Amino acid sequence: MDMLWSGWGDPARATKLPDTVIGLLRDMLGVKPRSTEPVALENITVPEPPLDSTVHRALIDAVGGEAHVRTDAEARIRHTRGKSTPDLLRIRDGDVQDLPAAVVLPASHDEVLAVLRTCTEHGVALVPFGGGTSVVGGLAPERRRPFVTLDLRRMDGLLALDPVSRTATLQPGLRAPHAEALLAEHGFTLGHFPQSYEWATIGGFAAARSSGQASAGYGRFDEMVLGLTLATPTGSLDVGRAPRSAAGPDLRQLILGSEGAFGVITSITVRIRPVPTTRVHEGWRFASFEEGAAALRRLAQDGPRPTVLRLSDETETLIGLAQPDAIGSSGGQQAAGCLAIAGYEGTEEDTAHRRERAAAVLRECGGIHLGEEPGERWAHGRYSAPYLRDALLDAGAFAETLETAAFWSRIPELYASVRDALTATLTQSGTPPLVMCHISHVYENGASLYFTVVSAQGDDPVAHWAPAKQAANEAILSAGGTISHHHGVGADHRDWYVREAGPLGVEALRAVKRQLDPTGLLNPGVLLPLD
Repeated sequence: MDMLWSGWGDPARATKLPDTVIGLLRDMLGVKPRSTEPVALENITVPEPPLDSTVHRALIDAVGGEAHVRTDAEARIRHTRGKSTPDLLRIRDGDVQDLPAAVVLPASHDEVLAVLRTCTEHGVALVPFGGGTSVVGGLAPERRRPFVTLDLRRMDGLLALDPVSRTATLQPGLRAPHAEALLAEHGFTLGHFPQSYEWATIGGFAAARSSGQASAGYGRFDEMVLGLTLATPTGSLDVGRAPRSAAGPDLRQLILGSEGAFGVITSITVRIRPVPTTRVHEGWRFASFEEGAAALRRLAQDGPRPTVLRLSDETETLIGLAQPDAIGSSGGQQAAGCLAIAGYEGTEEDTAHRRERAAAVLRECGGIHLGEEPGERWAHGRYSAPYLRDALLDAGAFAETLETAAFWSRIPELYASVRDALTATLTQSGTPPLVMCHISHVYENGASLYFTVVSAQGDDPVAHWAPAKQAANEAILSAGGTISHHHGVGADHRDWYVREAGPLGVEALRAVKRQLDPTGLLNPGVLLPLD
């Protein structure tokens, strides 16, 4: 199944906001219904593909048949940009400026190499495409020449599984639920469950350094990766011979997070773990975000660390965004304070032991145990927030997210700075926002902050959001945060990533790109500015 072309996920799961929520949006934020309906797919005007017959034929030959090179309007529209709020607003208005010339579907590493050779020979740019879930402009290259989208969905297999070493080699187009099902047949799990889980792919997880909601227990995706194969215009690169090595710099880390700018990931070897026999989630309440953050830090630094550990601030708790399925219902109404979710996975004995010890720490830090109901409600709705975002857009509201991370000592300043920047900028523009935040990934030395912003759309919502996004990015760098914890760089964060990496760091990355992609055909303008 393809994702909804103008929104998120399964069209059958699209929901509408309750009238009570629409009334609150109107009264609190001045949200007004949209004056026009989104353009229908069949009414979008699509130009002819800017590829001559020679290029088209060469691409067909590279992937073994006409069926695997799509130039029809619907395929090209469905591969236009990603799923950020500006992306969706543009496509709903019929804006297809970032339309690929063709969608190419290879089935193997060798076919990817053949496509890259064809693109190099004919001067055509190429954008790797997994689940299409990018929210940072990662699928919208700078358009100095025609480009094709390389959709990896045909490369969706489990290539190898080593139960002794507990490793699995997966193809990049494998969607996360399918990967989990294949591993479960052998009694294993990857344990990677980001909000995009239902639609994102294994290759996308690696290319963007994804982080799942169970990262406290399983780690980030880049911590799971043991080996990679990369297809580039200048050849193949295989990295990762052992779980750890002192044989020079770790080239795996060069590929992870490269967002298709250096090559196309064609296989990934990952660490796997036995399927847990017990899973349980519970809720805790803290009087303030500061108090709750201190409790999370205690567990992250001194243990025991739950598998899932997250904390909503006062506003997010009040609105009920930690339980998006319940917004607008009596189950979504929250008392004052901050809601924390702790989840535990493993054997029954280990889970019970960690849960008991963690509970003692949380109580010592001021936490009040709320039982399993809030935790299980969060787990049930953990992938629903993007559908809620679509419903807000349908109702005339603007809703977007952004995220960062910092060392623990900088978290209070970072939290206040980003929240204040968003509030001030949007209020000055005449659309005072609701700004919510949560901590969803914790480490011994720091944590992530994930912000959700809701406001009225304004006359031109994309242009209206741009100054607020810029102000937030400036606040992140000024307060010592990283420009992205797990969404990636794309085109939206590129200029701030350049500042974060520094001139010498950027030139080192440019040198790598010149070696692997000398003609600059891979995802031009994403991750790094064009020369």
